[in-house]
Amino acid sequence: MGPQAVPGGHAVAPVVEMRGITVEYSGVRVLDAADLTLRPGEVHALMGENGAGKSTLIGALTGTVPILAGEVLVDGVPRTPTSVARSRAEGIATVFQESHLSPSLSVAENIMIGHEVRGRFGISWAKSRERAEAALAALGIEDVDPRAPLETLSPATKQLVAVARAIVLEPRVLVLDEPTSSLDGSEATRLLGVVRRLRDQGVAVLFVSHFLEQVFEVSDRMTVLRGGRVVAEFRTAQVDRAELISKMIGEDIGALQALHSQRLSHHYGGSAQVTLRATSIGRRGALEPTDLDLARGEVVGFAGLRGSGRTELARLMSGVERADHGELWLDGHRVQLRGPATALRHRIAVSTENLRHEGIVAGLTVRENIVLALQALRGWTRPLSRAEQDAVVETYLDALHLSHEDVDRPAGELSGGTQQKVMLARLLATRPHVLILDEPTRGIDIAAKLDIQRRVARLAGEGVAVVFISSELEEVVRLSDRIVVLKDREKIGELSNGPGITVDTIVEMIAAELDGRAPGDDG
Repeated sequence: MGPQAVPGGHAVAPVVEMRGITVEYSGVRVLDAADLTLRPGEVHALMGENGAGKSTLIGALTGTVPILAGEVLVDGVPRTPTSVARSRAEGIATVFQESHLSPSLSVAENIMIGHEVRGRFGISWAKSRERAEAALAALGIEDVDPRAPLETLSPATKQLVAVARAIVLEPRVLVLDEPTSSLDGSEATRLLGVVRRLRDQGVAVLFVSHFLEQVFEVSDRMTVLRGGRVVAEFRTAQVDRAELISKMIGEDIGALQALHSQRLSHHYGGSAQVTLRATSIGRRGALEPTDLDLARGEVVGFAGLRGSGRTELARLMSGVERADHGELWLDGHRVQLRGPATALRHRIAVSTENLRHEGIVAGLTVRENIVLALQALRGWTRPLSRAEQDAVVETYLDALHLSHEDVDRPAGELSGGTQQKVMLARLLATRPHVLILDEPTRGIDIAAKLDIQRRVARLAGEGVAVVFISSELEEVVRLSDRIVVLKDREKIGELSNGPGITVDTIVEMIAAELDGRAPGDDG
């Protein structure tokens, strides 16, 4: 690949070229012949939903993930990334979402740690502090006091300090992985200004973010990953939001169309009793104040890209996280959910998107996982008898098409789809009135996906209020009676589902410009 023009118009050779990068974990291919080209003086956005392969590609670039096939070229010369230190020696620096700074050290000490200026008698802290000040000045953030203890700074300023630490050795490539995820609007604006400044200084910036407006504001080019493969590369100025979102989420499989027809024939009419009501519920830095009603027999889909606030809203409504303002009402009575256990006592069950850490207990058997929540609800002083366990397990093995042969196997040995079904069985065993499912079908095969979706539809028919969250908008449209659309940590609208509602309807809402105009609307 020869030199190409950057935004300024002059031809420039790539700093880094990744060609045909393939990575496997335990025999599973997670990155399949991926290409990525980074050029000086350009912000290149790496886009894709969870599981698309973004982190793996970054790991392959920085030497933390072994490459099965493919090559990485720096200035046209092949190299083998083997460690972060070697990547730094090649001029590649990374700032992760978790910055790993030391709160007890000063700003200057954090910036210079590991590469302090040394003189005849050891470290020269005066010269080290000068280097730190120069790094801050290069980013245009001279107002940050290099002597200040890091723990006294705001999250946004700490993130800027992490960037300063990355650029103190003057890297040619800077990887920013979700740098604005914990920042509010004004803080993010400042950091994006720093990104532009680095670009203008000739740094090649790889920018990873789920905030579309920020990506369109700061990037010059973007690469889209889906399912471990590169599905598109665009100049940012030549693609609209709807096309980008379409590439990120992909197309769904037509085998599920029959379920969509069944859901439309069920279509909730909006007259059922409200069971869970949220009024102005929110949490600073996570979700703007939001109102929402859930009714019995209704499936409410939460639609939006990662970072939109969909998971945050689910966690606040289920007690997984505590809101710092707003109220929750259950069947007309105000409730305070101090955690999932409290929610469960109110018959509110939740399955989080982080199944590995907050869901399945890998070391317990399928049987033990299924009865776990029911036993907790009943109390550990009244253990379920083996006969009671068998009755519960038998019910949900059949209902969710789980294998009887797996019942005494550790759940951690099972496939992702089977684990999702076991988690759903655990929740259903408590007979919830409200069921909140965050990404219940992510990463599973079509047969397991269909089983779970059919069960969700059946639960609504039995009078359960269901919240359904999925990155696959086709799923949300297929299952939901009503769709809540979120973007940039706030609810931007609700749709009553019906024949006229499609994925494009939601995409247009998400992709709409900040001033409220849909893409292509010149009026």
